Amino acid sequence: MKTIKVTGCGRIKIQPDLVRLLLTLNDTKKTYDEALRKSSEMTAELQEIFGKLGFGKTELKTVHFNVDSYYEGYNDKNGIWKQRFKGYSFVHQMKLEFPVDNERLGKILSALAGSNVHAEFRIQHTVRDVEACRNELLGKAVADARVKAEVIAAAAGVTLGMIAGIDYSFGTMEIYSENVTLHNIRTVEEKCTLGSDCIDITADDIDVDDNVTVTWEIS
Repeated sequence: MKTIKVTGCGRIKIQPDLVRLLLTLNDTKKTYDEALRKSSEMTAELQEIFGKLGFGKTELKTVHFNVDSYYEGYNDKNGIWKQRFKGYSFVHQMKLEFPVDNERLGKILSALAGSNVHAEFRIQHTVRDVEACRNELLGKAVADARVKAEVIAAAAGVTLGMIAGIDYSFGTMEIYSENVTLHNIRTVEEKCTLGSDCIDITADDIDVDDNVTVTWEIS
């Protein structure tokens, strides 16, 4: 059986409809229990902050959590580099997602700036319905493969027949914009006291693509 195999590419632009706030808590304590306790206290304070802003307790979700031994490097009196145990460091990464709303985002950042929790944070823009985006991409990719196959078949003087196979690697699709990082949260706090329009972030459309390989019989 003679065949022709063509890879089609689907490309779409997606307007973000969801804000993803990524927060990281980290600190070092002398004992393992103290590290766990500090992480719990900081997380509870964040939950309280977001609760006052109308978020449910379960909306702040853990992405990664780890506690590990922390060692400090130093040179001894002979100039030899060594390590000494300093305690236990924890890293707690969380995310909070909500519909695009700069006013609400401004209130969140202002509340974080005025709190005692020193969290590192990044802002991403993404989409709520990833599956719908994937389906649209697949449809465009298969259509693109057919157009290419028809052009190749016409140029080669053959006729496309039935589809003999489709090759596609399913996997997790991540759709999000580049991170927006605000380095000076205290500056954010000062600006946010001036009004609700203190955060003026307009996310660009997100370019997404995916490939599908289709094999046709030819005659």
